Amino acid sequence: MLLVVDVGNTNTMFGVYEMTSGDLLSMVRTATRHDRMPDEWYAILQPTLQADGVDIGEMSDMVISSVVPSVTRWLGVMGKNRLQVEPIIVSGSLDLGLPIDMDNPAEVGADRLVNSIAAIHRYGAPVIAIDFGTALNFDVVDARGHYIGGSLAPGIVIALEAMTSRAAKLFSVELVPPPTAIARNTTNAIQSGLVLGYVSLVEGMIRRICDELGTTPPIVVTGGYSEIIARQTPLIDHHDPDLTIAGLWHVYQRIRR
Repeated sequence: MLLVVDVGNTNTMFGVYEMTSGDLLSMVRTATRHDRMPDEWYAILQPTLQADGVDIGEMSDMVISSVVPSVTRWLGVMGKNRLQVEPIIVSGSLDLGLPIDMDNPAEVGADRLVNSIAAIHRYGAPVIAIDFGTALNFDVVDARGHYIGGSLAPGIVIALEAMTSRAAKLFSVELVPPPTAIARNTTNAIQSGLVLGYVSLVEGMIRRICDELGTTPPIVVTGGYSEIIARQTPLIDHHDPDLTIAGLWHVYQRIRR
């Protein structure tokens, strides 16, 4: 079995694939803790996978995509010491089969590359992948299958936390669409500005990116709150919650097969 790991700034996602069939057998989500030691990661993962009928001792390989260097290190140690595997660490220096047309390819986050790889495999090229995480990532692959860049914005949760932490009379709310854009109370006003505001942000960026590409490719979204945003706009074609995990499977197929 293959263990794949997507380490974000807020959450870490584990996935287990059956090698022969490529079936996704289990997924585990946990908070990203920079100070969590290798044995702590193992202690979280082992019983959770066991509950899904997966024996962590049967892992034959491991792939890690991470934007948190300290967590990358400790998970790598866990792989070596507990699973007896040498993890693949995703970066632009690997032969991922994805040409990177950027000023500095080394700056591109592993998550952005992995999402783009999965989007190409599932929806073809060109394609735009949008990831709703700690940051809101727009990643663009052109018709040649080359990664050509994108844009970054604060994630919707970060925006909510920043606003409510700095405004004494504002408070955290559930991030759901309000009944109207013109809100008649503070809760709905925050929801309008954030949820509907982020819909407008996403729509505006999609239109600008498509104008620059000269075409309207498939638009796929993933990550937290992506489904809520996708329901509010006709410009999004696919909601794909497993996009990053699937990208890690394709990276493994490229590197080790």
